[in-house]
Order: sequence, then structure tokens, then C-alpha cells
Amino acid sequence: MLFRKGISVMTKDMTAGKPLGLILRFCGPMVFGNILQQLYSMVDTVIVGRYLGASALAGVGATGAISFLVVGFATGICTGLSIPVAQAFGAGDYQNMRKNIANSYYLGALIGVLLTILTMIGTGTILHWMKTPDDIYQYSYDYIIVIFGGILTSVLYNSLAAILRAVGDSKSPILFLAISSVLNIVLDLVFLVGLHSGVAGAGYATVISQGISGLLCLFYLYKKFEIMRFQQGECRLELNRCSRLLSIGLPMALQFSITAIGSIILQTSVNSLGSLAVTSVTAAQKICAIVMGPLESLGITMATFCGQNLGAKKFYRIRDGIRLSMYVSMCYCAFCIAFLWILGKYTAYLFLDPSETEVIQLAVQYMRLNAIFYPVLGVLFILRNSLQGMGYSLMPMMAGVSELAARSLVCFGFVPTFGYMAAVMASPVAWIFADVLLITVYFVDMRKLKRQLLPAEAAVPA
Repeated sequence: MLFRKGISVMTKDMTAGKPLGLILRFCGPMVFGNILQQLYSMVDTVIVGRYLGASALAGVGATGAISFLVVGFATGICTGLSIPVAQAFGAGDYQNMRKNIANSYYLGALIGVLLTILTMIGTGTILHWMKTPDDIYQYSYDYIIVIFGGILTSVLYNSLAAILRAVGDSKSPILFLAISSVLNIVLDLVFLVGLHSGVAGAGYATVISQGISGLLCLFYLYKKFEIMRFQQGECRLELNRCSRLLSIGLPMALQFSITAIGSIILQTSVNSLGSLAVTSVTAAQKICAIVMGPLESLGITMATFCGQNLGAKKFYRIRDGIRLSMYVSMCYCAFCIAFLWILGKYTAYLFLDPSETEVIQLAVQYMRLNAIFYPVLGVLFILRNSLQGMGYSLMPMMAGVSELAARSLVCFGFVPTFGYMAAVMASPVAWIFADVLLITVYFVDMRKLKRQLLPAEAAVPA
């Protein structure tokens, strides 16, 4: 592991050293963190299902897509705003890096406030539009309104975690997430079992624990990272800089939201199939989210890797890193397919009573068929994040549009006729459509990047 002279040992320079080792060491903590996030989301689900019943579980599950739409938009903005930070860090321009950080704070706060206001007003309408079944509607509303009321805590944690990752520190955000996860479990039990707060209590537990993880990140960032401490004049609001940050962050946020809209359309289709389908998909998606976590973490790693190496103007290193990450992704996908086909039924018991055989059968069907297409999803995560890390944020957003179109086609055109099986295949079809565009754009953009960076790379010592 190589570090630049004079820079905090907590940062990680990804412009030097063996790419595969750096990628795996950086990705490892994020894999753990992603699993941790899913686990504490599972804790909500398990406790809600066990203590409040199947209807409450379905109600919370039915909010997954709308939550992804809003919180995903906020996360996309935070991630996008950190890309120029990674590029400036890779170039060794720390003053520019700090100015990017300061202005990203202003933008994050503004967007967080706007999202809170809009969601508090429109949540009920969206749930009705999604055809949320009447018997679970109130559960859905009570849970998601609390989550949306705490959007600023999500912005706080995700923006600071993204900045830490941009300078190569993937471990610290996970440590703070682990602390908040333990707190989340305790608060779940306090609100649901002790105070009998219903599904809203699960929301309160999530918001409070995430807020604490954000505050821990904030304290740590300025305590340990000297290069993050603002100098005089570096905290000024600069409209031109904000415009540039938004030119990268907004397409990433929209890409998250476009993907989420597709998920909402899918959830609406599942809702139309009844509570049985909603419950099975809720359980299956929880398990799939854990299994897919390492693929997502590998993609996020490549955004940082490509961003830093673009700043350092190292084309071949970017190309080699992407190739190696593809190899890692395919090996992991092979494991996932085997795991879900062999053990998927038993993982469903985490959320469902073994006596609910029909629901379990539907959940296993969802997991197995989706798993077959995980290699396609792995390519999607790596190429999308790599392109975004290099500053190409528009076409990954268009790939999201392609996903939306494909998912909509399946949901509106096939689910009414073919039912649950069509709903299961909606996401794999969307991944394929997105990959077609991303693979094409990747080769075109890499040729452009090669012409831009090779003269500079020849002049820079390795």
C-alpha cells in the first residue's frame, strides 16, 4: 500500500501499486459495510415481521422502491459531488479539493431540505399511485414518512462517507456504520417491543442510528485528516464551482432516481398481484440485496480508482483496473448463482415462517432466476461507476433511462398477462438493456480518453 508523502496515512493513493491488491483492499471494507447495511435493514424486517405480523412486513416492504427513489437521489448527489474530490486528490491539488468539499456541503444541505419538504407533502399520493393494497397502506405510510423526515441524516452520512472514500479511506465509514447498526438493533427493540411504536418505530430507529453515523464521520474527518481542514477563503460559495459539481452529481442522482422509478413501476406491478406476491418479493429482495452488495461495492471502488487515476492522467492503469475488476466480478457471480440455487430456500426462512410454503416457493423462484443474470449486473455496476469516476456522467444516466424503458415494457406489457413470472424477469431484462448501452459507450469513451491521456502519461513518472 503506497501513501503520498505528507498526507495522512488514513488516505490511500490508488495511483500507484498493484491495481488488483488496491481494489480488493479498498473494496473489502465496503463489502462488509454493504452487508452491514443490509443486515440492519433485515433486522427491521425480521423484528417487524415477528412482532407486528405479515401485513406490517408487507407494508414496510412496499415502500422499498419509493425509498430508493428519494434516498437514492440523495445518495447519487452525494456520490457525484465526491467525484471531483477524488480527481483533485489524484492530481495532488488539495486546495481545489477542499473548495470542492465546501461547495458540495452547501449543495447537499440545500438538496436535503428540498427533498424533505417535497416528500412530506407527496408521500400519500405516491403510495396511492403505486396501488399499495388497502390492507397494508397505513403501515407503508407510517414507516416511510419517518424515513423521509430524516433525509438530512442520510445526506450527512452519505456525503461524508463519499468524501472519505474519494481520498481512499473505505474503512472508517464502515466502522461508524457498524456502531450505528448495533444502535439500530437496540432502538428497534426499544421502539417496537418496549414502546409499542408500530412500524414508525422501525423508521425512527433507522433515522436516529444513521444520523449518529453521520456525526461520527464528521468528527473523524476533521480530527484525523489535515488535508481536509479548510484554509482562509476556501469555504466561499462559488456558483461556477457549484455548477460544475452539479454537472457531475445531478446526472448521477437522476440515474439513481430513474432506476428507482423503474423499481416503483415493478413494485406497482407486484402490488397488483396481491399481498402474497408483495410478501414473497419483499423477502427475496432482502436476501438478493445482501448477495448483490459486493458487486455494488466493487463498482463504487472503481469510481474512486478511476477518478484518482484520471487526476493522475494514467490511462493504462484505468484500463487494467477495469479489466481486473471484471474478472473478480465474474468469479463472485458464479459463487452467488450456486449459493442461491442450493441454499436460497433456507435463507427465506429468515423472514418467513416455514409453514408459508407458497410464499417461500415464490421467493425462491425470484432469487434463482435473478441470480442467473448477476454477471450482467456485475458488468453494469463496474462500467457505470468507472465511467462516472472518469467524469462521464451523462451516458450512465442514459443507461438508467434504458433500464427504465425495459422494466416499464415488461411491467406494463407482460405482467398483466404472465403475472408473477414476468415481474421476476423485469429486472434482468432491464440490466441487459443497460449493458448494451454501457458497453458501447465504454469502448468509445476509452478511445477518447486514450488520445487525451497518453501524451500526459508518457511525461509523468510511474
